[in-house]
Amino acid sequence: MSTETMIKAPARSRQGEGSDFAQLSRRIAAEGLLDRRKGYYAARSGLVLAAFAGGWWAVFALGDSWWQLGLAAGLAVVFAQVGLMAHDLAHRQVFDTRRSSEIGGLLAANLLMGMSYGWWMNKHTRHHANPNHEERDPDVAPELVVWSQGQARRAKGASRFIGRWLAFLFVPLLMLEGLNLSFNSFRALRRPMMKRPVVEGVLLVAHFVAYFGLVFAALPAGKAVAFIAVHQALLGLYLGCVFAPNHKGMLMVTPEMNLDFLRRQVLTSRNVRGGAVIDAVMGGLNYQVEHHLFPSMPTPALGRAARITREFCEEKGIAYYEVGLMRSYREIFGHLHRTGEPLRSGE
Repeated sequence: MSTETMIKAPARSRQGEGSDFAQLSRRIAAEGLLDRRKGYYAARSGLVLAAFAGGWWAVFALGDSWWQLGLAAGLAVVFAQVGLMAHDLAHRQVFDTRRSSEIGGLLAANLLMGMSYGWWMNKHTRHHANPNHEERDPDVAPELVVWSQGQARRAKGASRFIGRWLAFLFVPLLMLEGLNLSFNSFRALRRPMMKRPVVEGVLLVAHFVAYFGLVFAALPAGKAVAFIAVHQALLGLYLGCVFAPNHKGMLMVTPEMNLDFLRRQVLTSRNVRGGAVIDAVMGGLNYQVEHHLFPSMPTPALGRAARITREFCEEKGIAYYEVGLMRSYREIFGHLHRTGEPLRSGE
C-alpha cells in the first residue's frame, strides 16, 4: 500500500457531529465496549498465575534432565503472558483506579517478569501518542536498529552493518530482547522520569534473586545456564513476534505529515486476523488499530470494536489494514529488507 494511497486529507465533519474520532467514539460507547470486564480479567490472571506457579513446580519436579529446556520454552510463553497482563494493567483496562493499576503493574512487570513497569509505561505512552513517528516514537528511534531508509542513510557504525542485513538479523536480535528489557529496566532506575525507583529496584532485585536462585537450586550449573539461555531467547522472540506485526512495515510518519488523531492511529497500525487462538496468543494486540484508538478498552471488547471501526473507516474513505499472521511477517521482513537498500547500494 503506497503512502499516497494511505494518506488522505481529513474529511470535514458535518456541523454538530464533531471530529471523525468523536463520531466513532460515540458508536463505540453506545455499544458499552469501554466498560470494565472484571470477570474476564479475574479468570485470565488466575490462569496466568496458575501457569506461572505450575511451571516452576514442574522445574523442581522434573529435576536433573535436559527435558528442562522444554519447560524453559513453556515458561517463556508464561512470562510473555505476564507481560501482556502488565500491558493491560498499564492501560487501565483491568482496574478503575490508577493506584490499583500501578500496584498490579509493578507486581506483574517488576516482580514476576523482571521488567520495569515505570520505564516501560513511560516509553509505551510516548509510542501511543505518536506511533511510527520517526522523531517522536521511541519504538522506532534509530539506535542499534534503523526502521526507515532515511534512518538507514544516516546510520553509523554497527547500525550500518545491522541495517544492511536487518531482515536476516531481525530474529537473532529478537532473541536478545528479553535481556534488553532487563538491562534497560535497571538502567532507567537512575533517570528522573522514574516515579518510584526504590520500589521498582527492590522488586527487580527480588525477581532476579528468585529467578536465578530457583533455576540453580533445581539444576546443575550447566543445565541451569542452558535453561536461562533458552528461556530468555524464546521470551524475547515471543514478545517480538507479538509486537512486531502491530506497526512494522506500516506508514512511517514524518514531521511534515498532517494527520489527525484517528488517521495517525489507523494508518500506522496493522490488525492481524486469526480468531480466538490468535487473540489469546497475542493478548488482543492483534486488534492494534482499536487498541491504539481506545487504549483502555478491555481485550474481549476489541473484536466487536474492530467491526465497528472497519465499517466507519470505509464510510470515511480511510485505509483500514488487516491481514493474516503469516502475511504480516512477510510484510515485516520485506520492509526490513527495503529499509537496508540504501546501505547495500552504498548510498
